[in-house]
Formats: sequence, C-alpha cells, structure tokens
Amino acid sequence: MILRQAVFADLDAATLYALLRLRSEVFVVEQNCVYRDLDGRDLEPDTLHMWLADGETPVAYLRVVRNPDGAARIGRVATDAHHRGAGHAARLMDAAVATLAPDTVAVLEAQVYAKRLYERSGFVSDGETYLEDGIEHIHMRRAPVKEGS
Repeated sequence: MILRQAVFADLDAATLYALLRLRSEVFVVEQNCVYRDLDGRDLEPDTLHMWLADGETPVAYLRVVRNPDGAARIGRVATDAHHRGAGHAARLMDAAVATLAPDTVAVLEAQVYAKRLYERSGFVSDGETYLEDGIEHIHMRRAPVKEGS
C-alpha cells in the first residue's frame, strides 16, 4: 500500500472521484446514512486528504481540516470493506498525527466502536456518547505534544 496525500488543488479528477466514491460506499451505502458528505471542507486550501492506495485504487482515507480555533479536525476516516483488519486506518492515523505541529490540538468525532483506534493515536474521550445518524459517537481530543516528550 502506498501512502498518498494532497490538498484539493493537487487532486486530479479521477483520484478525487475515487476518494469520494470510497467515502460514499462506507458512510452512505454501507452504514445507510444519508448525510451531507460534500460539506465544502474538502475545498479549503489547507485541508489535507490522505489515503492508502493499492496501485491507483484508494482503500483507506481520511482528511484533516482546520477548525476556526486552530485545532486540527480529523474526519471521514474510511476503509474499504475488503481491506479492513489490515491496520490501514491505524497507519493513516499515525501519518495524520505526524503532520501536526507539536502545539496543535486535534479533535475528532469517533464512532464508538472505533474508539480504540483513535486512543492508539493519543486521543481521549471528551464528553458523553451521542447518536448521530443512528450510530453512537463520542467527541475525542488529542492534546498538543510537548517538545522533548
């Protein structure tokens, strides 16, 4: 698997289509959630799209966006059903966290069943569980890494 990353302006049409298709397959079709995936955040100049590709085919994906308060928001973490259990999401999370400046807070909205994946990357629960689209979620936060730690 090849780790790739790009901002929106650097994505060619075929790659963008493949990334959006993967997100749609996982979140809309598989999880049966009708929601506004195309929220405009993909277009922001500092949004980082990261994926693992088998040849040219994306098999796992996430994006990192910036919140107005400066926190990095990791989201849209998705792995193709045929490629789960191989550690692809964990590899992407490690790569995403490695892109953050040491003083950056990171947040995400985790589906509760995947909470351990995010804990492995230094995230901790930050609040109570809640239902979104019929799936239990929890807000998670990763504190800035102290220099020299």
